[in-house]
Amino acid sequence: MKQELQIFCKNNNIIRKFPIGSTLLDIYRGYNLDIPYGPLCARVNNKTESLNYQAFRSKDVEFINIQDPSGMRTYVRSVCFVLYKAVKDLYPEGTLLFEHAISKGYFCKLHIHQPITEEVIDKLRDRMQEIITADIPYEESECRTKEAVKLFKEHNMPDKVKLLESSGMLYSKFYKLADTIDYYYSCLLPSTGYIKIFDIETYYDGILLRIPQKDSPLELEPMVEQEKMYAVFKEHLKWLDIMGMSNVGDLNNVCLDGKATDIIKVAEALQEKKISRIADHIHDEMANGRQIKMILISGPSSSGKTTFSKRLAVQLMANGIKPFPIELDNYFVNRVDTPKDENGEYDYETITAIDLPYFNQQLQEVLDGQEVEIPRYNFITGKREESGVKIKLQENSILILEGIHALNPDLTPHISDDKKFKIYVSTLTDISLDDHNWISTTDNRLLRRIIRDYNYRGYSAQETISRWPSVEKGERKWIFPFQENADVMFNSSLLYEFAVLRPYVEPVLRTVPNNLPEYSEAHRLLKFIHYFVTIKVNEIPPTSLLREFLGGSSFRY
Repeated sequence: MKQELQIFCKNNNIIRKFPIGSTLLDIYRGYNLDIPYGPLCARVNNKTESLNYQAFRSKDVEFINIQDPSGMRTYVRSVCFVLYKAVKDLYPEGTLLFEHAISKGYFCKLHIHQPITEEVIDKLRDRMQEIITADIPYEESECRTKEAVKLFKEHNMPDKVKLLESSGMLYSKFYKLADTIDYYYSCLLPSTGYIKIFDIETYYDGILLRIPQKDSPLELEPMVEQEKMYAVFKEHLKWLDIMGMSNVGDLNNVCLDGKATDIIKVAEALQEKKISRIADHIHDEMANGRQIKMILISGPSSSGKTTFSKRLAVQLMANGIKPFPIELDNYFVNRVDTPKDENGEYDYETITAIDLPYFNQQLQEVLDGQEVEIPRYNFITGKREESGVKIKLQENSILILEGIHALNPDLTPHISDDKKFKIYVSTLTDISLDDHNWISTTDNRLLRRIIRDYNYRGYSAQETISRWPSVEKGERKWIFPFQENADVMFNSSLLYEFAVLRPYVEPVLRTVPNNLPEYSEAHRLLKFIHYFVTIKVNEIPPTSLLREFLGGSSFRY
């Protein structure tokens, strides 16, 4: 008698029996499910797995499509492998580096012995389509890490070698696509035929890989020009090149060699130098007659806006400019008056959560030279209170307004642009796991927020992860559309920070019970952060931007 196991399918809340060893594809077909645009992978006991995963014990299974973040990541990784195979097929001696997300796609550098022309792009696109049409399976293999390292050495892939050698893992997985091997830290599609839409095109000095829209997966994301964002990424990648840090394996080896302190000092110095240059720029603009009255600082959640504004204030004072900081959060309407979203929950991300008439009234009074008492918002009572803090602009004074809506023209519609200096702060993670596994800037900020919420706001990791989709939704609506309006951009990521965050975030992530939906994200983040060798926090200076999240800052918040 054939042994069977029980599968509880979360897509339809039905339990059925299947033969032991059934793949997720077998189970999907056995349920006769018809998921739009899918499935691409599945959550098995709240862990994301490939559809080729075999079940040998009873499981809870939820099939997911490209509209789910895990499904989209699986799709994008699989397309990246197709692009890499196309490069190896057409240009065997060439190299391909996936660097970062930008312009609603993924930027990569292609190094071959000729210019990246439209003809090259057309050949690559055609070869990618041939690979997809052939419906080649993605073959997953697992072996002892030493054997995987040996294999990648034979294929001249030093980035994989350094990552795996320094990871501390006993066993490692790798993937094959016909005769091409590669490494990815999470699952891929069953075969290339699952890829329905993609494109590549020239983008500055590289290639932009374009992907489907989340809400309309049969259409590509529209490309958005992000010239200033690209310039910031390029600047930081140049710094990495100077320091010889192209991937996490390089960073780990430096840490293992006992030289982490040197990396910390350089990273902090580069960031301080950038802040100093921004302050010098503002001073020079004012000295040349520009009547700047306020500095507007915006950026997404956990990008370090608050610490940046405090460090900028110090540099401004060194230039003879007296800053007055104003936090926009203090102008929230009372909680009972906060607008609600489509789910009936308070929407703190919308600009109308700010008392715009009152804020603009006080702002105009300050600019007119009056002394004004700024309010303080009590997050416990949900009410605005008197603060006792009064400000009055003097000669060589300037306001610093910091908040997620600072670059939105609707925040200060009555103030002319020549009186505003606009700064966009974000965590533009520049180091990658290896040549084909970049680190999401969103993951960087989420890890920061999990630690901060746990230490200072009383939120569990499960609560922070649960709220994160609504935070991202607000960012897409209220922050990202205005980022290119900035006069300057500041990258708040630090080369070494994941190595410092790891011992803080791991125990917090492990508190998420595996029977909750948020466990899937907690497990993914734990897998990712495990690649980093840890650095002790006592190496971090008290003025570091990371102190905003870890504690021990010399600034008052």
